[in-house]
Amino acid sequence: MLDYLWLYLIAITAFPALARLRREYQRRQRLLDLEKKRGSRLITLIHRQETMSLIGIPVSRYIDIEDSEAVLSAIRMTPSETPIDLLLHTPGGLVLAAELIAEALRKHPGPVRVLVPHYAMSGGTLIALAATEVVMDANAVLGPVDPQIGEYPAASILRAMERPNPNRDDRFLILADLAEKALRQVKETVLGLLEGRMEPERAAVLADALTQGYWTHDYPISVEQARGMGLPVSTDMPTEVYELMALYPQQGMRRPSVEFVPVPYGPQPGTSPHPPTREPGSR
Repeated sequence: MLDYLWLYLIAITAFPALARLRREYQRRQRLLDLEKKRGSRLITLIHRQETMSLIGIPVSRYIDIEDSEAVLSAIRMTPSETPIDLLLHTPGGLVLAAELIAEALRKHPGPVRVLVPHYAMSGGTLIALAATEVVMDANAVLGPVDPQIGEYPAASILRAMERPNPNRDDRFLILADLAEKALRQVKETVLGLLEGRMEPERAAVLADALTQGYWTHDYPISVEQARGMGLPVSTDMPTEVYELMALYPQQGMRRPSVEFVPVPYGPQPGTSPHPPTREPGSR
């Protein structure tokens, strides 16, 4: 019986590890297959609500500085003429981290496509604004990028300041000052990302709508609404993206939220970094 007990303990320890290795291998192969099919560098930025394996406490994942370091590393390894596909599934995160990723994507000379199979809220939407094309599932959503000061929306803090109240303390006045700066800074960031991609008047309207607190921070912006705002949105989502997403289930163990094939890419002899195109009417 003791021998069987040891075999059981070994099995329940080894099987999850083997399953995790198999899933990681499958993800890597799907990444390579999609890159080959689309002629691009594919980067995933996927956040789910993870659960710690021992005590079962849910831990929300979001865009952080480690994510931005990993994404910027992938961009540096990508030749300037090679398109980038960024698969986004995130509730948002640190403004600084999202801005670093968005600015790096904006500076990439090749085409940049952001793929949103489900949602890319807040900082995810900020990143999507840097793309030359946003590919969304027909039911996927983006979200406002209005800044949050602690637990409060910056725009709501300023609106509260407009109402007379002689009992405000210095802390609230400081929050109002920070809120004003945050709103201005994020709007300037959005305008910078849209510069050269949209008419200045339309870019100003879009930046104002996304940053000035007209909606709650979790307001879902649909495909139709995003198009109405002037964003270059397509719904031509490759089927392989959904298959790849299925390989990122919620897990008990923490895993990296950014993944890419960590090797510098360069054009191979006799090949083009872009997928071949066909003339209209050709077979």
